Amino acid sequence: MDTIVKKITTPLVSIPNFHTFGHLFNTCRIQLKYLIMNDILGIRIEDKYNYERRVPLIPLHVHQLIQDYHLEIQVQSSPKRIFKDHEFAHAGAHIVESMEECPVVMGIKEIPMEAFEYGKTYMIFAHVIKGQPYNMPMLKRMMELKCSLIDYERITDEMGKRLIFFGRYAGLAGMINSLWSFGERLRESGLETPFTRIRQARHYDSLDEARWIISEVGQEILEQGLPDTLHPMVIGFTGYGNVSAGAQEIASLLPIKEITPEQLLELKNRTGLPKNVIYKVVFKEWDLVEPIDPMLSFELQDYYLNGEKKYKNQFEKYIPQLSILVNGMYWDERYPRIVTKDYLEKLYSESNPKLTVIGDITCDVNGSIECTHKGTEVGDPVFVYDPFTRKPAMGFRGKGILVMAVDILPTELPRESSMMFSEALWKYMNAITRADYSLDFYDLNLPTPIKRGMILHNGDLTPDYAYISKYL
Repeated sequence: MDTIVKKITTPLVSIPNFHTFGHLFNTCRIQLKYLIMNDILGIRIEDKYNYERRVPLIPLHVHQLIQDYHLEIQVQSSPKRIFKDHEFAHAGAHIVESMEECPVVMGIKEIPMEAFEYGKTYMIFAHVIKGQPYNMPMLKRMMELKCSLIDYERITDEMGKRLIFFGRYAGLAGMINSLWSFGERLRESGLETPFTRIRQARHYDSLDEARWIISEVGQEILEQGLPDTLHPMVIGFTGYGNVSAGAQEIASLLPIKEITPEQLLELKNRTGLPKNVIYKVVFKEWDLVEPIDPMLSFELQDYYLNGEKKYKNQFEKYIPQLSILVNGMYWDERYPRIVTKDYLEKLYSESNPKLTVIGDITCDVNGSIECTHKGTEVGDPVFVYDPFTRKPAMGFRGKGILVMAVDILPTELPRESSMMFSEALWKYMNAITRADYSLDFYDLNLPTPIKRGMILHNGDLTPDYAYISKYL
């Protein structure tokens, strides 16, 4: 018993602001409860974005966890979730105002620093693995409070394939929004097209409704063709993972013909092309870059290892042929950018380019699409980037390229995306909730994929993520 008391009280005496005996006693009581019966799971409110409506677990799976594993699940009350408080209550969850009694807390997006509590385990999309500066204070706060952190993005199988993700729905919503943006931008320039029938993804009651409308637009294009000024229309996709696949799934509702990047370069010289076809091109790594040394050939693993050190952009030769660019690839600072501010200035100084919209689904700020200066909000989703002033103007008006860069795209399809996410996640939650986090990391009894996703264990960076310390 003396050992347990020492374990509970020793770290608490060093915590600032514990000035009253009552507060200290209450904290000890809660932590003692964790040691005796760690069976309480909390689902917290989403407070980073006003439009965030997703949930990590849906009521159906909450009910299954309660029935099958006898977990106690507490759901922090929220008026904006796509699944309402009463649905969680009906599933057997307790609707609460705080996460005070929950040793394991899960959400979707990052959590405000003041909301973290000592010694708890959190599951979120943390956005820290690239050393993102805007989230380093959050990570440092979690380390100070001896928290554990499991990042959904890093839950993978033995081959490194992600198991818990929203990527497909980011692609689905991103393509819907890119087509909507394309129609609205053309309308702003005085050109009415079938694309003006498409709305922003969040305005559809369901994904099926969006599919139906876009299919009708596709049928209209098939029957009546496109205006001469848009012909030939080409949609380019970067990447070939879940995000790109979701975007291509929506594009396939249009009269699409896929061509290679090499065929794209020949397209501008061809005559008699049908006006009722939209061309699609998928660009892979070897289409985006080439070795700096002309004597070398492209090697994928070498590119992953050396990136910008040995490779340079070659994507610019394709950009003038594109109508819409949908960016769905992984990128970090090791790799060359695919669309730079310098290139856009050069492109616009030479002509009025064909490229009308960039749907930057990956939304890496100042990243692979350098003019993505920030992630946009669901309620204010697009801006026009002026390549000469190098400044953005929110909305559809202005000279330059229109960029759609919503950084929480799956929440525009909140019900379907939450259902898919929860289906992949819920089977791990009993083990995560009941794990004894006081054990050493190597002795921690968690499913291997979950352990791969653990960034912090009791405030310390785990071995796979020790490199993050250089960003702190």
